[in-house]
Amino acid sequence: MPAYTPILATLGYVMSPDGTSVLMIHRNAREDDHHYGKYNGLGGKVGTDEDVVACIRREIHEEAGLEIEELVLRGTVSWPGFGKNEEDWFAFIFRIDRWSGTPLTSNPEGALEWVPVAHISTLNLWESDRLWLDMVFSDSAQTFHGIAPFKNGKLASWNYTLL
Repeated sequence: MPAYTPILATLGYVMSPDGTSVLMIHRNAREDDHHYGKYNGLGGKVGTDEDVVACIRREIHEEAGLEIEELVLRGTVSWPGFGKNEEDWFAFIFRIDRWSGTPLTSNPEGALEWVPVAHISTLNLWESDRLWLDMVFSDSAQTFHGIAPFKNGKLASWNYTLL
């Protein structure tokens, strides 16, 4: 079996103070963006000089102008073959329950929008995200660890473990 050498990333879901909405990015700024038109959480690649918590703190600050005060690791997702050139990705998924600052309304990737959690499923999401987003917003203390392989740009399967 070949070695698995994914791009490491973080993905964060910033909750409104009352916990009913989440800050999503609508990736609508660049037509050449692999995620163009999709809604997603905030995040990005882990730098060589940072751990995953430092990465999500940096990404949330860069993309939304916010400082994280409280976050919880909700799980991990492995996406073999997901990238623009079928690269493998592996992300640490966080829910950000408390933060300070004033959220930006946009960034170079697109518009930032507060979306009611109850309406997340109506958005243009990656098909794999629909399979695990409920676990991000769950009150359960369990974390999920999933694998969502992509083949030819399409989700091939989904499997996860709860801990």
